[in-house]
Amino acid sequence: MIKYVYGILCILGIVLPYSMLIPWVSENGLSVVTLCTQISEDQISSFAWLDVLISACTLIAFILYEGKQQKMTKLWLPVMGTMAVGVSFGLPLFLLMRQCHLERVELAVGHREQVIN
Repeated sequence: MIKYVYGILCILGIVLPYSMLIPWVSENGLSVVTLCTQISEDQISSFAWLDVLISACTLIAFILYEGKQQKMTKLWLPVMGTMAVGVSFGLPLFLLMRQCHLERVELAVGHREQVIN
């Protein structure tokens, strides 16, 4: 059940941020200067973006650490998802991948125990 929740959150994590980004890019183009100017227009905007930046760095560290601990593969997917979209996509994608991995491991262990018995 939780896999479906993570899957829905992945979709929302792409659709909602990009529903704001695409019109902005249509209006302003891919101007990094304009983006940085608007991001730092006031202290509250800077606060929000610094929070997002620190959250993204923390998430990438967590993905790499937890993924290696769990012996997961394709960790580059949620890392790239975080960098291309944000934490709103990278986190639910990693959690979905982790849940699928844990279920596969549990299934393999259960199968091995049945063969032994």
